[in-house]
Amino acid sequence: MELAHSLLLNEEAYSQLGEVQKAEFIFEWLRYLEKLLLATSRSDVREKQKTLVEQLLSLLNSSPGPPTRKLLAKNLAILYSIGDTFSVYETIDKCNDLIRSKDDSPSYLPTKLAAVVCLGSLYKKLGRILGNTFTDTVGNILKAMKSAESQGRYEIMLSLQNILNGLGAAATPCYRDVYKAARSCLTDRSMAVRCAAAKCLLELQNEAIFMWSTDLDSVATLCFKSFEGSNYDVRISVSKLLGTILAKALIFKDPGTAASRQNIRRVSLEEVLELLGTGFLRGSSGFLRASGDMLKGTSSVSRDVRVGVTQAYVVFVSTLGGAWLEKNFAAFLSHILSLVSQSHLKGTQTQIDAVCCRRCVSFILRATIGGLLGEKAQIAAVKDICQAIWKLKKIVDAIMSDGNLEARLGSTDVAASQHMLVCALQELGNLIHNLGTTAAPLLQDSSTGLLDSVISVILHPSMSVRLAAAWCLHCIAVALPSYLTPLLDRCLERLTVLKSSPEAITGFSFAVAALLGAVKHCPLGIPHGKGKIIMTLAEDLLCSATQNSRLSAQRTQAGWLLIAALMTLGPAVVSHHLARVLLLWKCVFPASPKDLETEKSRGDSFTWQVTLEGRAGALCAIKTFVSYCGDLLTEEVIQRLLLPLPCAVDLLTQLSSILKTCGSPLKTPSVVYRQRLYELLILLPPETYEGNLCAVLKELAADLTTPDIQVAASTFLLPPLCHQDDLLILSPLLQETDHRFIEEQLLLGNGVACGSLEYDPYSIYEKDVEGDSVPKPLPPTLSVISSAAKLFGVLCAHVEEAQRILTLEQLLDSIKHSKGVRQQVVQLHVVSSVSSFLKYVAGSKGSLGPEEVRRLALTLVMGGLESTNPLLRCAAAEAWARLAQVVDDGAFTAGLAQISFDKLKSARDVVTRTGHSLALGSLHRYLGGISSSQHLNSCIGILYALSQDNTSPDVQTWALHSLSLIIDSAGPLYYVHVEPTLSLIIMLLLNVPPTHAEVHQSLGRCLNALITTLGPELQGNSTSISTLRTSCLLGCAVMQDNPNCLVQAQAISCLQQLHMFAPRHVNLSSLVSCLCVNLCSPYLLLRRSVLACLRQLVQREAAEVSEHAVMLTKDSREELTPDDFLVLHLADLIRMAFMAATDHSDQLRLSGLETLLVVIRRFAAIPEPEFPGHVILEQYQANVSTFYFSTVICVDTMQEEEGDKGDDASVLTTRNDEKSHPFTNPRWATRVFAAECVCRIINQCENVNIAHFDIALAQEMKKRDSRKIFFTIQKNYSSKIAIASLSMNQVGAALRPAFTSETPPDVTAKACQVCSAWITSGVVSDLNDLRRVHQLLVSSLTKIQVGKEAVSHLYNESASTMEILAVLKAWAEVYIIAVQRHKNHKQTFKTITYLEESVRNGSYSSNGLLDLVYTDLSTLSRLWLAALQDFALLTLPSEFASQLPAEGGAFYTAETSENAKWHYYNSWALILHATALWLTSTGFVVADPDEGASDLSRPVTPTSMCQGSSSGATVKSPEDVYTDRFYLILGISVEFLCSLRSDATMESITACLHALQALLDVPWPRSKIGSDQDLGIELLNVLHRVILTRESPSIQLASLEVVRQIICAAQEHVKEKRRSAEVDDGAAEKETLPEFGEGKDTGGLVPGKSLVFATLELCVCILVRQLPELNPKLTGSPGVKATKPHVLSEDGSRLVSAALVILSELPAVCSPEGSISILPTILYLTIGVLRETAVKLPGGQLPSTVAASLQALKGILSSPMARAEKSQTAWTDLLRSALTTVLDCWDPVDGTHQELDEVSLLTAVTVFILSTSPEVTTIPCLQKRCIEKFKATLEIKDPMVQIKTYQLLHSVFQYPNPAVSYPYIYSLASSIVEKLQEIDKTKPENTTELQIFQEGIKVLEALVTVAEEQHRSQLVACLLPILISFLLDENALGSATSIMRNLHDFALQNLMQIGPQYSSVFKSLMASSPALKARLEAAIKGNQESVKVKIPTSKHAKNPGKNSSIQLKTNFL
Repeated sequence: MELAHSLLLNEEAYSQLGEVQKAEFIFEWLRYLEKLLLATSRSDVREKQKTLVEQLLSLLNSSPGPPTRKLLAKNLAILYSIGDTFSVYETIDKCNDLIRSKDDSPSYLPTKLAAVVCLGSLYKKLGRILGNTFTDTVGNILKAMKSAESQGRYEIMLSLQNILNGLGAAATPCYRDVYKAARSCLTDRSMAVRCAAAKCLLELQNEAIFMWSTDLDSVATLCFKSFEGSNYDVRISVSKLLGTILAKALIFKDPGTAASRQNIRRVSLEEVLELLGTGFLRGSSGFLRASGDMLKGTSSVSRDVRVGVTQAYVVFVSTLGGAWLEKNFAAFLSHILSLVSQSHLKGTQTQIDAVCCRRCVSFILRATIGGLLGEKAQIAAVKDICQAIWKLKKIVDAIMSDGNLEARLGSTDVAASQHMLVCALQELGNLIHNLGTTAAPLLQDSSTGLLDSVISVILHPSMSVRLAAAWCLHCIAVALPSYLTPLLDRCLERLTVLKSSPEAITGFSFAVAALLGAVKHCPLGIPHGKGKIIMTLAEDLLCSATQNSRLSAQRTQAGWLLIAALMTLGPAVVSHHLARVLLLWKCVFPASPKDLETEKSRGDSFTWQVTLEGRAGALCAIKTFVSYCGDLLTEEVIQRLLLPLPCAVDLLTQLSSILKTCGSPLKTPSVVYRQRLYELLILLPPETYEGNLCAVLKELAADLTTPDIQVAASTFLLPPLCHQDDLLILSPLLQETDHRFIEEQLLLGNGVACGSLEYDPYSIYEKDVEGDSVPKPLPPTLSVISSAAKLFGVLCAHVEEAQRILTLEQLLDSIKHSKGVRQQVVQLHVVSSVSSFLKYVAGSKGSLGPEEVRRLALTLVMGGLESTNPLLRCAAAEAWARLAQVVDDGAFTAGLAQISFDKLKSARDVVTRTGHSLALGSLHRYLGGISSSQHLNSCIGILYALSQDNTSPDVQTWALHSLSLIIDSAGPLYYVHVEPTLSLIIMLLLNVPPTHAEVHQSLGRCLNALITTLGPELQGNSTSISTLRTSCLLGCAVMQDNPNCLVQAQAISCLQQLHMFAPRHVNLSSLVSCLCVNLCSPYLLLRRSVLACLRQLVQREAAEVSEHAVMLTKDSREELTPDDFLVLHLADLIRMAFMAATDHSDQLRLSGLETLLVVIRRFAAIPEPEFPGHVILEQYQANVSTFYFSTVICVDTMQEEEGDKGDDASVLTTRNDEKSHPFTNPRWATRVFAAECVCRIINQCENVNIAHFDIALAQEMKKRDSRKIFFTIQKNYSSKIAIASLSMNQVGAALRPAFTSETPPDVTAKACQVCSAWITSGVVSDLNDLRRVHQLLVSSLTKIQVGKEAVSHLYNESASTMEILAVLKAWAEVYIIAVQRHKNHKQTFKTITYLEESVRNGSYSSNGLLDLVYTDLSTLSRLWLAALQDFALLTLPSEFASQLPAEGGAFYTAETSENAKWHYYNSWALILHATALWLTSTGFVVADPDEGASDLSRPVTPTSMCQGSSSGATVKSPEDVYTDRFYLILGISVEFLCSLRSDATMESITACLHALQALLDVPWPRSKIGSDQDLGIELLNVLHRVILTRESPSIQLASLEVVRQIICAAQEHVKEKRRSAEVDDGAAEKETLPEFGEGKDTGGLVPGKSLVFATLELCVCILVRQLPELNPKLTGSPGVKATKPHVLSEDGSRLVSAALVILSELPAVCSPEGSISILPTILYLTIGVLRETAVKLPGGQLPSTVAASLQALKGILSSPMARAEKSQTAWTDLLRSALTTVLDCWDPVDGTHQELDEVSLLTAVTVFILSTSPEVTTIPCLQKRCIEKFKATLEIKDPMVQIKTYQLLHSVFQYPNPAVSYPYIYSLASSIVEKLQEIDKTKPENTTELQIFQEGIKVLEALVTVAEEQHRSQLVACLLPILISFLLDENALGSATSIMRNLHDFALQNLMQIGPQYSSVFKSLMASSPALKARLEAAIKGNQESVKVKIPTSKHAKNPGKNSSIQLKTNFL
């Protein structure tokens, strides 16, 4: 193929190829040439032009296929437009000659067609340059058309379109001729020709004025004719033509001159609408004929004309635009509604016609009002519709109030208005549904009277109007949930009052049912009590039904409808009424067969009607119960449900005989009864009604074989039984399109009604099937069949085999014995039920039964395979494969395949060929490539042959589709066939005419399957693979150029596959540009495949895709700045995803959202400098809003920028840039969506870099920050938008509306969350600013305190629970933060009383936030306690349910406890923490005089808030009250922590642990824990589990803190017991005192009973997790070497340190014997941590774990137990061993020297020397080793080690007990003096060396103080010369370094101090050494001035003892 890439055709290479390759080669060359010509310079083109033209023209004669001729023509035109044009006339002549040729053979046809296409292309490109040649050309083409076949006519029309396009007004002379030709083609028998003619006429009308003036009527009539028998594409094209022409006629402005030449008549809107109306009502027949037929009552407008005209209406209005519609809305509305009024009898002659017309009208209204108008205009439209409803209502009222005679006469008028009302009400509902919360003002506007108008028509005599009004109320309730309860109340009240009016009973029961159906869309629900009211009312209606025969049917229906609708509220509501409902069910059916017989003999027609209505209703209610309340279906309930079932089945079997006696009035009720029973049985497991299986099955067989329907309406029955992929080969109507709503009726055929609400009123409360559209149940006669077929599948699988055979035989006979149309109907039903049976058996892995069953099933399915109905063939092929799957026997499968082979070989008719070819494909699909490859070969061979059958496109389509299934299922087996298949596909793609789009679609599926089969091999570089790859790409290119959108969709999906397997070979730039263009396609399926592809690209190559998208948009936006580049491709991708996400198709919307999310994720991950995240937000705002939708309304924040802090409501003024286009403001849904996008973007950016949202940073980076984006709120607050914002004023303004009394609770709850987040975020420090938001929280607190009685009854009680808890949680959050900040500011604050003092004195300002909260604290604390008590009750296990208060808790009612539980789960943790903090702040001391008296067992509820306890229970003492509170908090915490659910949030766990910490901060609770050891142990075990199950360091640290507090509590308890014992037994001997503490006298600790043991377990767990080396099992085994010490992570260090602190506290909890038991463990762990983490750190720091272990050691060693009589000796031994262990750490292990930090170990030794009793360290062997260590360390050269060693010796030398310190002094003093004397020779060069010297001097000074009197003078005599040697004289001082100067100062200060202290020694030394004296004097003199300044600043001089210990954060010694 590379050889094809040249400017001239490589004829040598071309000539060597085979036929198929030649076609490929040519196509590839032409594709390449097109790109090359545009890139080549003009001179180069002219050079080769002659040869090129010759080559191109020669190709004309080589019979080029459709895609090739198109490209050929394109290249010729480009070539002439770039090069010279003088030979173009020859080319045109040549083409004309070819067209004139008399050769009519099929082989010559492609050449003629290519010539036609070339002409079109040349004229289009060159236009008027071609001068006057066009008249000949057009004449010639039109002449050729007369004898042309359909393909020729198609190409000629398109060519004429191109000629007109190129020539424009110059072609005027030909207009009439072209018009005449196109007219005839517009009603051509070929649909493709009709489409082409419509395109041609659309081009013609641009210039041909006569089309939309004088000939307007005839054009319209022509279009109506064209709609007859049309397909979807024709309707789209022709409606576009008709709509455009009519719009043009209407808005045409006089062009002056042209008008004077031709007398153009102006057309008014009325005329245009009337013209369209005529088509809608009369179709294409002339007026006279139509009126004649009308009189006879025969004619009916065919549905395709009506649907076409409907689409034309939409095009007409869309062309005129939204602004036009806004102006002319009233006229348009009245015209559209008049289409279904009875004055036009045509449209609504029969029920079926009326339903279809209504659907068309609804579609027009939906597409125009819903699609073109902005929100403002939509609100105006709502008002107009309301006016229309009022007018129609008045007409009906006038008629109804007249006397009886007139009423009878006028009933036609009542009927006249009904359909208009239905359409108006449905559109009203849709509009309000879409407007959402923005519709609120409409409902409050009394002048519109919207609700009144809807409720008034609920009493309309027509049932369909009543249902439509009820549905409208449903939509209002979904859009505005706050109206749900009031509407429900109003309807229930009317229903109760108007019980005697049949219309009112049905109308208001529909309304109530519709409103109950809306509850599931309103998260806040309805008050629980409503269920009871409805249930009572329903019972009342059912019981009173028999009292009045005029009303009995209505009351029965209404009663059961209400009960059925009530079931949708779910188990929480239904459980309370279940017993009553079960009783009613039982009563409605006769108790025994005998009673049924009695009924039969007594009942007349009317009684049976009511009875059947009631029983059908009861069955429907049971069905709803089973589907909505699954949780209530216990064994017992099922048993009670099934009691009436046998009777119901009995009645089913008797129905036919009852029908015979009572006649036709019972026909519909009996069908409805059957349908209801079948629907219920489908839901119940067949085992539950085993006894009735056979009886039901017989009835089903009868229903299926003797249907009432006269038409085979297959489309409602079969699609679910066909495979989804197979439906693609049938009519595109089965696929989803934007016109599905109206196109559906064409599927069902003319005799069948499309779905409508009045066919099944019970569907009004069901889940919406498609978004916001009205439920569309089919007529009962149809739906009973689909239920029967479905149920047949289930039952047939469950009956005995003999019965199964019998039933199937019966079905087979019924087909044989029926004739004609009836046979088709029966066959359809039978095949669908058998398919359903096979599908069920396959799904449930059942068995089919004996051979006989197979034979019967096979015969039945075989009949379907050869049916003339394509859908039936499709379903039969699926069943054929299912049969093989169920039998699961190779021989049987092979037999089936053989049958198909034989049929295909012999049969010549299309039906058999298509059916059996699909059967082969289906077999492969289910049995994974029929096991033997020999079958595969024969299958492929047959399908190859069929797919080349040019005579029948249908056979080609089905065969190719089947081939694609085989390729898919054969997998690797197919490799051998890939090449021939691919060349077949390419050959067909290049030769099948574009008019056969369905063949191309199947080819696309085959190509897709082949690409998948090849998979990643497509990346290979071998010749064969690259040939295959090129062919695939070529195939995609052919399909991309196909005019059919579904073929284009296939092309995109093939390219997507190719991109997945071989991304390098897919040309992204052309793909992305193709995607960008097609995203706006009118075809839904094409938009969908674009999006699927886009998502894949974005996930894999976001940056490249966006680059190409940028290139594409560069043409339209020149103002790009280079630095915007990266940002812009984000915007483009977002734009594309956004368009999809705001599409009106739900599925597309969801995919768009997903894609958008992917885009955001990809881009958020781009590294920071390249792509700063805050720019995303700005680009989002700037770019997305300028594209198709303006996404986000900006808020003008001018006031804020000027620093105006005025009234914050003024900030929310929106910018009004209203332009003429009605879409200036985006719709509400779009704004909500935009806000959701921004939230997602923020989350993503936060993950990358938090700085995007740091305000200060953002303000530095950009002047305007992201806050503007968030204000999509305005005054319409919607719970859908989370309120977020960053500026103070705006926060106030955005939140204020959310706290008004009428705000829904979920909005208030969200707003409270925002308030608390804002206050606690720390963004605002100014107290006045905080006050504003705080004030809102205060208002919410007052709102929730009004108590249950005053709660608004708009929503479910759980909604007010949610609101109250949200408020309490928000306050809790604020209080927690306030206390934390206060603690940080002032550690001393302990109790509220102290706080009050400080507030009074005004001494404390930093706790402003706490002051704000403090005022409400007493109220809050009560509410918090009440909420916690509720939570505690709700979390009790179910076996304690009986103990719960009957009326509920403080904030929930008993009935709604299940719903309320979740709200408590969301908020309890923070409330618990706040309550604990509050109790801590009161110190558990009663501060409030009333407090002690309050009764906690039922805490103060909002109702009893201000009174004392209302119950007369005994008054509790304060101690009891506090004990209750303590156990409440402890209980909730332990219950939660001991069984952490997987969904428990970090926030809850942390809050819970913090609450426990706060609780144990105060003595009283500590004493409680300390005195109850079991409680302490329980708590420790729970904390241990938390530590084991949660890895988070913060949670583990918090747990350890609680453990520490528990140990402190135990210590305090032990101390207290010891103290009191000593006080009591003061006189007694100490020996007799009992031992307190764990371990008592024996020292034994019992696991499970010991607090210390539990603590040790927990600490070991923490330590071993961080330092596995501490585990003796690891270290004890001989192979393990001691590891190198290592530093832990910061978190790890913290955890280890916390555990060590706890360990060091443990001995104090034990008795002396107990302490001996645990000491070895504690020492082992503490020294172990020291050994494992003693790493040398720079600067001589100690690791934090080492510091902690030293601190712990000091605590342990100085424990009183070490000196207690009973334990002293044991402790001494153990401590000596520990010291030995520390000393052993120095020695190398296994000959390797460990890199331990000497300072750490030496410090540990020092801690031992100083903290233990002398007998531990003074034994010679240990003392000697210690001294050696000090000596060795002194010799280390590291200056930091020396400094630390001096500091440690300083401490040792000062030890008061000479027995300890003297040996060290004797051994080490002399070497220290020597070291110091050396310094005189080596002057210190840096501060470290200086510090060494200073520390050495301090050690000597310490020696001086410690020394005995007789030795002191010698020591001073040593010290003074050293000091004096550092003094500098006057001259030296000036030039000295800063180090020497500091040394001089230090020495001088010390001399000044020592001199007076030891004056005698000092004097004698001065006297004996004049040199020293002179030096000292000189220094003093020279430094006189300096000394004055220095002395006060020197720390050493002032405070010599300060550094006497180790300089660490903590003092270990």
